[in-house]
Amino acid sequence: MTLQFDATLVPNRRRALQMAGLATLAAVLAPRMALATEAQVAEEMKKLFGGKSMGEGKIKLDLPEIAENGLVVPINIDVDSPMTDADFVKSVHVFADGNPLPQVVTYTFAPESGRASASTRMRLAQTQNVIAVAEMSNGALYSAKAQVKVTIGGCGG
Repeated sequence: MTLQFDATLVPNRRRALQMAGLATLAAVLAPRMALATEAQVAEEMKKLFGGKSMGEGKIKLDLPEIAENGLVVPINIDVDSPMTDADFVKSVHVFADGNPLPQVVTYTFAPESGRASASTRMRLAQTQNVIAVAEMSNGALYSAKAQVKVTIGGCGG
């Protein structure tokens, strides 16, 4: 049996640089190509809640106004509710109009939770709006909205 050498499979320097350039370009463009819009967020919210009106208040959305590092933006949600069997927060949905998917996270609560509060970190690729919607046990909806300015290296963006 004779083994043959195929020179086309050996990467040369030019080919390696081309592939590295394409990979870098893909990494830079991919996050910007598929970002949710405000209309997509509104459509997603309409799917979940229909045409129900949303009140303000009750929900506190704590986000930094300026995030110097968009990779780890802290988000804290607290909903004012007695959390009794008769009156409690069923769920809180978080949406962002600049992320690849409009709905970021959903938290589910029960009266046994004692408090409707949650914290996480989310990735924000650009300056965008973050919306939290609290769904109450009686069907009422409350929302809060905050804009987070994501800076690039702390220089604004």
